[in-house]
Amino acid sequence: MGSERKPPQTKVLILASLSGGYRGADSVGQLHTDYPSNTYILPVISAAIFPESFYLNSFEQGIDAILVMFSGTDSPFKGSAEKTAEIINHAYALMKERGIDTRRLRLVAICTVCTAAFLREIHRMEALLEEIGPVSAELSASPAPEPEPQPA
Repeated sequence: MGSERKPPQTKVLILASLSGGYRGADSVGQLHTDYPSNTYILPVISAAIFPESFYLNSFEQGIDAILVMFSGTDSPFKGSAEKTAEIINHAYALMKERGIDTRRLRLVAICTVCTAAFLREIHRMEALLEEIGPVSAELSASPAPEPEPQPA
């Protein structure tokens, strides 16, 4: 018996808006279609409620990739798509500062019946993670961020 060690399984978090991404996930489930078991779906009203720090904290806690799936400009919440994109863009800048590959965070529009697109995005992220590995390697290679000064 060999003592081969399996590489640690990566974790993919999906923030799925109720008006788009989550309904796409539900459609995949209704078709009894499989996707990787390391994929965790969190239904949200809008990803715009998550600040940039949420993404960095998620990576620091062991989430290797995040897909933000929403209905795009079809969102029933006015300004939600624009605000989400703004937050994601700021998160990219913070990720670069920490040495985290920005491809680990993707913002994608998924409609209510977009089963093929939903699965394609998951498999695309899985392929990327096979290429770049877990986020822990990037975090251990980068220096810790300087603490922000506290107001007096």
